Amino acid sequence: MCGRFVVASAGSDLVGVLRIDIEGDDLPAPSFNIAPTSPVAIVLDSAKSDPPTRRLETARWGLIPPWAKDPKIGARAFNARSEELEDKPMFRTAFHKRRAVVPASGYYEWTTVDGVKTPHYIHPGDGSALFFAGLYEWWKDATKPDDDPERWVLSFTILTRASIGHLGSIHDRMPLFLDVDHADAWLDPATTNVRDVLDAAVDAAPRVAETLDEHVVSRAVGNVRNDSPELIEPAGVAD
Repeated sequence: MCGRFVVASAGSDLVGVLRIDIEGDDLPAPSFNIAPTSPVAIVLDSAKSDPPTRRLETARWGLIPPWAKDPKIGARAFNARSEELEDKPMFRTAFHKRRAVVPASGYYEWTTVDGVKTPHYIHPGDGSALFFAGLYEWWKDATKPDDDPERWVLSFTILTRASIGHLGSIHDRMPLFLDVDHADAWLDPATTNVRDVLDAAVDAAPRVAETLDEHVVSRAVGNVRNDSPELIEPAGVAD
């Protein structure tokens, strides 16, 4: 977890509650089958301005650390275990300095019974937005000239924690869900007690998880080329 998720609304509509100051150009269109390496709209607070500026920017899913020689490393870093952030060089610096919120409509998880994998769609029953805790990094592509706008790549990872309740029967990990208050604290670049902020978010995440609905969906979601609203319909409707 989490290897596929859904953003069914335009970024500006989805994250209005987070009080975005600036929206980036060319934000991704809604998608019902987002996979690692896909472009995704994320929220971050830029500490370079005073007060910090909250931005909605397009980022590549799969964190690429600044020291990476090849961006392909990000394909393996689309999730980060919240309990291991300070132990992993891949995530340690971003945890302390570059935290993000990833807005979503829901996400997919698979159960396996007798060798048969069944996808489930997990989402707020009232249609409200989900917010995942994330980390981001900027990576410089040294093969491109300085004036190339694609020289700098913004990437991110989604944090996870142990699942609880009904979600635990689907998978042993779940995204680190944030409510609005914890999202504000998580984004604050001036935070010095980052470990306390993380611990509070981990403790609060089950309250969000308990409100989520889930249903079985079509196996068509397993093919990343499929991307339509039918993917989130209950199985039997989408099939």
